Amino acid sequence: MLDLFAGYLNLCRHLTWLTSRRDLLHIRRVLATVVSMSATKPHVVFVLGPPGSGKGTQCKNIVQTFGYTHLSAGDLLREEQNTPGSQYGDIIEGHVRNGTIVPVEITCSLIEKAMEKHNVKKFLIDGFPRNQNNLDGWNAQMSSKVHLDFVLFIECPEEVCVERCLNRGKKGSGRSDDNIESLKKRFQTYTNDTMPIINYYDKQGLVKKVDGGICNPKKVFESITVFFENV
Repeated sequence: MLDLFAGYLNLCRHLTWLTSRRDLLHIRRVLATVVSMSATKPHVVFVLGPPGSGKGTQCKNIVQTFGYTHLSAGDLLREEQNTPGSQYGDIIEGHVRNGTIVPVEITCSLIEKAMEKHNVKKFLIDGFPRNQNNLDGWNAQMSSKVHLDFVLFIECPEEVCVERCLNRGKKGSGRSDDNIESLKKRFQTYTNDTMPIINYYDKQGLVKKVDGGICNPKKVFESITVFFENV
């Protein structure tokens, strides 16, 4: 935002000798409006990692400490899936059971609708974007409407994640994909589709990594706090 405002001031200085005073005032008003509109955009942090890495747990900690609103792409899809009469319910159910990714048009629509319900400016979006189609859809539909601050990447070994998910299923998570068959497909999807997205953002310097394999979630959160304190 500071860079944008500095650019605006610099442009105004260079235009003073090219335009009349009336034209210059008009240009300044237009650019000031653009800056003002940009300042009102919500700030977004993507939270990515393998299934069972602790994304949901850490998002709760971030919400409590830093005042973000947590939007889980998976929760939004499951809520829509269980909504009686939903036009997307059967489509979502099929993708969940097969460990594949729901079409981006559906996911982006649910995320945008959820953001509009909250009168806040800071969002954690958990479990999205998960593949190139998600990324392309987000860039086309949402990227101009928000500021992406960074991507929080919670790394975790597959064997640890599988154990966590299976234990979660045994405790009655209510999730149809907390079973070994679905988990195998989900990890294959994560490796083939989601890791390239994380690498894409990493090349832009936007990825902040933490070790989610630590047994104590409090220790994981201690590593996370520094990223949000500097936003």
